[in-house]
Amino acid sequence: MSVSAELQKAIYDTLVADAGVAALIGDRIYDGRPETSAFPCITFGPSDSDPEDMECVNARTETVQLDVWARDQGRMRPGKEIMDAVRDALHLADLSLTVNALVLIRVEGMRLFMDTDGVTAHGVITVQADVEQA
Repeated sequence: MSVSAELQKAIYDTLVADAGVAALIGDRIYDGRPETSAFPCITFGPSDSDPEDMECVNARTETVQLDVWARDQGRMRPGKEIMDAVRDALHLADLSLTVNALVLIRVEGMRLFMDTDGVTAHGVITVQADVEQA
């Protein structure tokens, strides 16, 4: 499994297992958003990685975007609650990777705005993880 795929799985497993996140969205966390998905939900968005190799260490920084989608009569509050729950679940969490080693995971930023339809709150959470490759 690739480093990126393994990290995504660890993030997914953590969010699905977290009581605070589950109370707000259930298990509606998707790799791409199905057209028929219910709100609120979280989707995996773009990601990238940068090499952080050092002598004798093959490492990289993975950046993952999580998108939060909520509809509550044009209100932003549900999106804020979900974003805070995601941050609580992931920021500085002790996640296990099967093949590689997670050094550190952190939520680098969160942004919430009203989508162009005027009723969907769209949150963007930027997560960075430092990973040592096996």
